[in-house]
Amino acid sequence: MKILHIDSNHKLLINQLNDLGFENIEDYTSSKTEVEAIISEYDGIIIRSRFTIDKPFLDAASNLKFIGRVGAGLENIDCDYAKKKGVYLISAPEGNRNAVGEHTLGMLLSLFNKLNKADDEVRQGKWLREDNRGLELDGKIVGLIGYGNMGKAFAKKLRGFDVEVLCYDIKENVGDENCKQVTLIELQEKVDVLSLHTPQTPLTLNMVDREFINNFKKPFWLINTARGKSVVTKDLVEALKKGKILGAGLDVLEFEKASFENLFSSNNIPDVFQELISSDKVLLTPHVAGWTVESKVKLAQTIVDKIKAKFC
Repeated sequence: MKILHIDSNHKLLINQLNDLGFENIEDYTSSKTEVEAIISEYDGIIIRSRFTIDKPFLDAASNLKFIGRVGAGLENIDCDYAKKKGVYLISAPEGNRNAVGEHTLGMLLSLFNKLNKADDEVRQGKWLREDNRGLELDGKIVGLIGYGNMGKAFAKKLRGFDVEVLCYDIKENVGDENCKQVTLIELQEKVDVLSLHTPQTPLTLNMVDREFINNFKKPFWLINTARGKSVVTKDLVEALKKGKILGAGLDVLEFEKASFENLFSSNNIPDVFQELISSDKVLLTPHVAGWTVESKVKLAQTIVDKIKAKFC
């Protein structure tokens, strides 16, 4: 089988696939149109986020047997059409779930203890101890929306704290020893912290809007290490101003054009985004929650293992 790699990944991915007898071709620069013109020659394609795999691309891929996405989500692939054409879809949420769990916890603790604000002030010669009095996580109720690989990893990290962890998920019976599954209404009534761990689907697009936020009984902290388009930025900014949301840790943003793109490459930064980045209640990272040295290895290994299990 012949595999086209259009994004660079850890070298073990190609090395191990070579050892398994696959022919691997690397092309990290050709345009989507150029790749589409040759994709019929390939049995498999390995991608991260360079472009979307849509119906025209899949129609051109007449011999394609599988798509491997070196990441957790498959939103840049027309999954329904791919499955209809008999293309096997492979993702690797197992590879970066621990990294996401640790990053989510780090963002929460940083917000609670105002670490970024305090660091910036000390560098400016300001020694404002009372202004930087923090909060303790113990005694809080943490709510998760989405309890798959990422949600479970975060809940596991919270075991060392005296917290109650609740989750809401569209699937039934996903709760475990680390987290109690509840209705969305109960979650909105109880939590002090909300963390998103959902894929991008029609159900999660613009999920966190004004109505959703106002349904929470208490002011709360928001962490999003999932997908940027799940949160309506203008409604988040409004809630931050009103104190309905006490602070936000965002690894992903509504205005991302694709994973890992630089927002600031455009001169047309939306006003609401400018307000967001000006707030000292907001902690931002560039879509790197699952982007560790270790996860790069584990993501690649997960893809190899799944290809081997299916095709060898």
